[in-house]
Amino acid sequence: MLVSYHNHTRWSDGAPTLAGQIEGARQAGLDELGISDHYVMIPNGVCDWTMDLDLLGDYVLEMRSAALETRNPVLRLGLEADYFPETIGELRDRLEPYPWDYVIGSVHYVDGFCTDSRASDWEALSVSERNDVWRRYWQLIVELAESRVFDFVGHLDLPKKFGYRPTIDLTESEDAALNAIAAAGLAIEINTAGWSLPAGDAYPSESLLKRAFGRHIPLVINADAHVPEFLTRGFDRARELARRVGYEYTSRYERRQRFDVTL
Repeated sequence: MLVSYHNHTRWSDGAPTLAGQIEGARQAGLDELGISDHYVMIPNGVCDWTMDLDLLGDYVLEMRSAALETRNPVLRLGLEADYFPETIGELRDRLEPYPWDYVIGSVHYVDGFCTDSRASDWEALSVSERNDVWRRYWQLIVELAESRVFDFVGHLDLPKKFGYRPTIDLTESEDAALNAIAAAGLAIEINTAGWSLPAGDAYPSESLLKRAFGRHIPLVINADAHVPEFLTRGFDRARELARRVGYEYTSRYERRQRFDVTL
């Protein structure tokens, strides 16, 4: 079974319509296509790549209507929602009425700093400040897992996007995040988009992936596609990486239940 769950449309920052992604999935031979547009309840700020927060019901309606009309591939209802300590309670309430197949939990913002917007934002920071962003990022991942709002974590170790990695040992912080993910029963993804970005590395790193496998954390393989051509980009390479680490299964989701899929 071939599934791709972390994908975007014009509802947020993707280029294609929903119909365009569905047709791209059909051409790519996907058995299941998940759409997971951004839902970013940023406190006291503005995010220009989220869907309109008041249109969540309309988003669900379009996805559910398309799912009834589409059998090849099966269409899964997802969302990529950002974790913020200040708004997690309201996010939980907003998500509750809808029949999600899965909800991706992501951390793009660290105390108001967007980690994956521009390299120049990182260049403006001192080495010490960059390390602080990384340390706080892992703390937020712990809180994300403990919230029990999400089904899997998106692009773990995202702050490396522009190549700015920590210069101090954060193994203890990373392990705390992985332990929280495992305790919450969450999966992580191999997000193949990282191979095409300045970091030149999938999310997460192989080292983190090995430690996740050691904690029996389930795995999803996703492309984070913003255009149909990328729906399965890097999947062969990701499967090779997963097998090398020790994984024999990936995951699929239906109504927030996770099922093993032979790798």
